[in-house]
Amino acid sequence: MKYTVITGASSGIGYEAALAFAARGKNLIVAARRTEELERLKSKVEEIDPALDVVIRTVDLSVSANVHTFYESLGEYEIETWINNAGFGNFASVGEQHLPKIEQMIHLNIEALTILSSLYVRDYASKEGTQILNISSGGGYTVVAEAVTYCATKFYVSAFTEGLDRELKGKNLPMRAKVLAPAATETEFAKRSFDVGQFEYEGRVAKFHTAQQMAGFLLDLYDNGQTVGIVNGLTYDFELKGPIYPYADRSQTQTEKES
Repeated sequence: MKYTVITGASSGIGYEAALAFAARGKNLIVAARRTEELERLKSKVEEIDPALDVVIRTVDLSVSANVHTFYESLGEYEIETWINNAGFGNFASVGEQHLPKIEQMIHLNIEALTILSSLYVRDYASKEGTQILNISSGGGYTVVAEAVTYCATKFYVSAFTEGLDRELKGKNLPMRAKVLAPAATETEFAKRSFDVGQFEYEGRVAKFHTAQQMAGFLLDLYDNGQTVGIVNGLTYDFELKGPIYPYADRSQTQTEKES
């Protein structure tokens, strides 16, 4: 049996992605902090296909010590796809941002994603059909005012994932690494970013996608040979592209110098 791992699966894009992959007949390992929401997700998957296996892991990946433990707990499972969706945002000027929250955001958006990606690549890069899908943001390609630090974390996610995919291709390894970059999406993101109890997208945000739509875009990226799936910030069309960041192949550069 093969499994798809999804972090941050208790709500939003992660939750809907789990349902979308379940509809494809994929067994799931879903991870998040809220057990009750993961149990609700498991019940939804059972309605789609009761034959699917859904493994729940309750874990806070913003705590560094939990990240290795979480990965090690999955040693008995064959993992076909790894989706790093867990993350959150912050809207505040750099001089006014709440640093304990910023530290937690960096741990989750950057550190946990890097460690889990690295461990998965170490164990599965040579296996056919494997993919790693990292969730970035349109803010991973454009710096947004009052969200500079958040965007910087997502610039990291985008650059890391694009670079990883180029590295895998350069070594002729079958694993693919891809990055999804949503624009405004109707999830709990805004509530956490603004630290408010409620946020209504309708009437406050001019354009946005639903989490279900973004999960559909994620499947499009999963099926496609391109590296980047990004929402156009002006038209809100979903576009599949090759790598966007410049990339210097060190071995190729050295060869050119020697010749």
